[in-house]
Amino acid sequence: SDTRRMIPDLKQLLAQFKEKQIYTIGRVVVFKDPYMASRKPGWAMRAKNGGIWRDRKGTAWVDPYLSDVWGYTLDIAREAAGLGFDEIQFDYVRFPDNGDQVDREVAFRNPNGWSKPEAIRRFLQQAKEELAPLGVWISADVFGLTPSASTDMGIGQTWDEIAQEVDVISPMVYPSHYRSGTFGIAHPDLEPYAIVQKAVSDSLGRNRRLLEANKQPAAVRPWLQDFTATWVKPHRTYGNDEVRAQIEAAKSLGVDEYLL
Repeated sequence: SDTRRMIPDLKQLLAQFKEKQIYTIGRVVVFKDPYMASRKPGWAMRAKNGGIWRDRKGTAWVDPYLSDVWGYTLDIAREAAGLGFDEIQFDYVRFPDNGDQVDREVAFRNPNGWSKPEAIRRFLQQAKEELAPLGVWISADVFGLTPSASTDMGIGQTWDEIAQEVDVISPMVYPSHYRSGTFGIAHPDLEPYAIVQKAVSDSLGRNRRLLEANKQPAAVRPWLQDFTATWVKPHRTYGNDEVRAQIEAAKSLGVDEYLL
């Protein structure tokens, strides 16, 4: 195992950030955790034909239905909160994509018979219960299509469920990640302004409907694209102009927080 510490003294580093009034976010990867799966094979997603299930890239995940997995993840989140992070951000708080195939191949251990969105919602609900008393904000990353989709896309992420359990929701609205023709745009990667405006607009629309139903939604803080998607044909090189276009698109809708 790799015991090198990327940040030798985290406490000291966070103290420096605090001094300079820099807001700090501790990102915790939840269910796509090959390290946890290798150390605790009993927690891994298991294949129906025995053994550990792996995704197309050969990565093992842990089973999102298991309370032990939740406990371990929340131990890490609590530790991060104790070290002085202002916010805990949960990433990969979802099931693997290609949901139908995953369901055919994986023997989930789901004693409560929950749907995927229910498992994700309950995990975040427990996170909120355990972390809110420590004075940290809680956020979750979701697929860029989550605000626009009518289903959980097989990954257990639905806007209405997640937005009610966290303080901040961050849709990953990278233009390169949208299929050709999404929102009626032939080549999404070439249209950074239009894609972000549409996705953020859908996010705010979802929040509006929650408010109308007297439910308190999370603030929207999108992830924007600051990389060049060389694998997309055609694509454009993302530099200052492309990043600025996305920031302006979000700002035009009153959203002035973002992650790159």
